[in-house]
Amino acid sequence: MDPRPADLTTVALWEGDGALRLVEVPLPTLVQGEVLVRVRLATVCGSDRHTVSGRRSSPCPSVLGHEAVGEVVGLGPHGAPGDDGRPLEIGDRVVFGVTVACGSCDRCLAGRSAKCRSVRKVGHEAFGSAWPLSGTYARHLVLPSGATVARVPAGLPDLLAAPAGCATATVMATIEAAGPLEGRRVLVSGAGMLGITAVAAARDAGADHVVVTDPDAERRALALRFGATSARDTDEPVGLVDVAIELSGASPAVARCLELLDLGGRLVLAGSVAPGPDVPVDAERVVRGWLTITGVHNYEPRHLRAALDLLERTRDHVPWDELVTPPVGLGDIGRLLAGHAATRPRAAVVP
Repeated sequence: MDPRPADLTTVALWEGDGALRLVEVPLPTLVQGEVLVRVRLATVCGSDRHTVSGRRSSPCPSVLGHEAVGEVVGLGPHGAPGDDGRPLEIGDRVVFGVTVACGSCDRCLAGRSAKCRSVRKVGHEAFGSAWPLSGTYARHLVLPSGATVARVPAGLPDLLAAPAGCATATVMATIEAAGPLEGRRVLVSGAGMLGITAVAAARDAGADHVVVTDPDAERRALALRFGATSARDTDEPVGLVDVAIELSGASPAVARCLELLDLGGRLVLAGSVAPGPDVPVDAERVVRGWLTITGVHNYEPRHLRAALDLLERTRDHVPWDELVTPPVGLGDIGRLLAGHAATRPRAAVVP
């Protein structure tokens, strides 16, 4: 039994310079539309490692973390809906979207709620703001009104469900942006968490041939277990493809993806989330080749549901558990964020 008072919770407070400190803080009184979630299991996204190492700016101090599966333990007055429109209930096992949008600005109304003009993000809000318990490296977090909250299918283990709120949903947005993949030749550039997930998703979408490029031999071997038809080092020949999904963020990889597109090909960029060297574009080849270049950053609410559907549909024949390490306690989160013992694409913590 948890010996702490019922009105307190524990958070890993990031205070800059790589330092995280476990502190007890009061649980808030919920207002209308808010959902209190007890974190069952959280996974460590690479973006949080970039924040702690200084490569990525983020409010400080704050509670980091945005990939998790949890249990609804509190609801504000009049409750809150799940993504399917049905009211959430105490005890529901849920995952949640990274972004919380206003729903009424021009971007939201145009279907780009992930880029809402007043967007707020799970695990990206200052501890001194109106949303202090925004991150998943904690025993509890609060989801504000407007958050996307999705019930997890009963048979889907926590280890599989937790990454759905970031990695898996982002991949589903890239798959949608890639267009119909039935019978297509697909290149996945980068075999990290997103790349491996994209392999399984592309195969599930009917891609006839999925080739993966990555400099790491172990990652390439993992890609083959997730359905890649071939896996190559970044300097090995690949052949022309119909669709390239670039997830490494490396400028040379972006350029190579462009070179490998066949007539009518499409390049989906999702890994280039930090400044890097310019990538030359042969405009004439784009024009004469009817090529399309598009970007994906974050995702829309429908992609979270698509992520859960993918995991549920494929869990018996795709080795999703190979992507996540056995979980450790919240006290080890600093070590995980520093990259220690990162033997799989995702480390996990049970607060």
